Amino acid sequence: MNIIWLILMCASIIIAVCTGRVDELTKAMFDAGKLAIEVSLYLLGIVAIWLGITKILEDGGLVHSVAHLFRPVITRLFKTIPHDHPSISSITLNLLANFFGLGNAATPLGIKAMQDLQTINKTPDTVSDEMMLFLVVNTASIQLIPFTAIGILASFGAANPSAVVLPTIVATAVSAVVAVLILLAFRKVIK
Repeated sequence: MNIIWLILMCASIIIAVCTGRVDELTKAMFDAGKLAIEVSLYLLGIVAIWLGITKILEDGGLVHSVAHLFRPVITRLFKTIPHDHPSISSITLNLLANFFGLGNAATPLGIKAMQDLQTINKTPDTVSDEMMLFLVVNTASIQLIPFTAIGILASFGAANPSAVVLPTIVATAVSAVVAVLILLAFRKVIK
């Protein structure tokens, strides 16, 4: 991947020199760098807030209560995970963060869930069935209220930013069901 980036940068510089647009290239590089820092700080703030809230909820015992509430669904979906394993809580938190449209906050929770799932993986150098299923469900990320999308639409002055709620629910639910069915079908074909 580094080679591809190097080729793209060299090609951009050569084309800018040949076409006399070095000033535009320089301006674009600085603008992109500034935008990257702004986006990184924005995402860092969101992730830090939700990880802090998650830690408070975990220390207060609410995470385990919520995990217990969702345990029947999670254990039915992830059949080979022991009922008392910490991955149940990690998976639940990740799915809840995705459920409320907090994709950026869900990422660290998803990494934690994968680390927890790795502890029960019988072949550590191969992805387990539970890890594949979690990845599929996480990627489909069923959303009830897409807070991030609503926030972006509101910040750009949309007349009705919450109009995306129903289409988001339908689209993400359908994508999750289809993704899980495809995974299960591939498992049957492969095994």
